[in-house]
Amino acid sequence: MNFIYQRRIYFSETDAAGVVYFANFLSFCHEAYEEALRSSNIELQQLFENRQIVIPIIHAECDYLRPLKCGDKIEIEITSEIKNAESFSLHYELFRLSPRKRSARARTEHLCIDPKSRKRKPLPPNFHQFLSQFQKT
Repeated sequence: MNFIYQRRIYFSETDAAGVVYFANFLSFCHEAYEEALRSSNIELQQLFENRQIVIPIIHAECDYLRPLKCGDKIEIEITSEIKNAESFSLHYELFRLSPRKRSARARTEHLCIDPKSRKRKPLPPNFHQFLSQFQKT
């Protein structure tokens, strides 16, 4: 099952041509990722305070299919893909609503590491549980 997040596009997120600035698409995806974590009772503050692990994004990409404009309501669907014990990918589909049309797709790759040694560490059990809810089929 996908995680679904909705939001509206604001004027400050657009460029001089009146369309969403390209880098903001990844910001929208990260915002949806944070909401997905919250919905699974994974508090971001605890992640930052618990300095046993860090889970940085090691790769990001985005394909732009249709422009989004100020006032558009969008829906972001997230699916996950567990790569191995230490890493995962999140896949995002961004849709403009009314009428529903795909505007972009993005992917981020994440790696769990020890913050001091910078060596790979297994993802914690609560992250595996989180990712399994939205696993890509």
